Amino acid sequence: MSSITWDVLNPDVPAIHLFPAFQNKIYQMVEEEVAGLNDDSLDYESQQWGWSKWSIRRNLSHIASGDYRWLWERWGKTLFPSGLETGVYIDDLLNSPYDRRLDETKYWDLDILLDKLKEALVFAQGILERETVKSCRSREIQVNVGGNWTALKDAGYRGIRSDETDPEKYLITLEMTFVHRYFEYIAHIYNIQRLKLAQGMAVANLVPIEGYLALPGWDISVP
Repeated sequence: MSSITWDVLNPDVPAIHLFPAFQNKIYQMVEEEVAGLNDDSLDYESQQWGWSKWSIRRNLSHIASGDYRWLWERWGKTLFPSGLETGVYIDDLLNSPYDRRLDETKYWDLDILLDKLKEALVFAQGILERETVKSCRSREIQVNVGGNWTALKDAGYRGIRSDETDPEKYLITLEMTFVHRYFEYIAHIYNIQRLKLAQGMAVANLVPIEGYLALPGWDISVP
């Protein structure tokens, strides 16, 4: 899988050069992993492992909403100061009673979830095509200290720094936000694969063990 391009030297090229996987590879991998799965396979959950408490369908619902949750809910005022014509649609999409997932009463069928994932990736791709490497590395927002951000900071990833005005906050760049999104995709595709393996099915792709999957203490066990 195409990973992150860490060494783009020309600051004025479109930021999509930093994250080529957002063009089509992420969607392709997800589509290949879920191809031909029936409802029983999509909805398999188990209490045996921490990663098996969300089904394949729920992992898919989570990643289908993630780009909007970060790039619209958190970055929206910075990236789209005049708003978007699709803003009301995105707000409605994210208005869900389910934890970090789309509304399961509206978005449950596999084809619908894949369609929403594709929409989200097109949204993210549009930002990467409009922003430059320089702007991705200079624009920042606040996030809370702790959790995966601290782990990534301690691991030496760039684009995360302490906020000198608030010890409870980090400042993360737009580039770091996309790094997080890429690592999230990788982690949840890996979860989908593990859920398939738990049901005796073969996986369709080789997922690189990087990002969150490579952090100390992260559970990468397989059945």
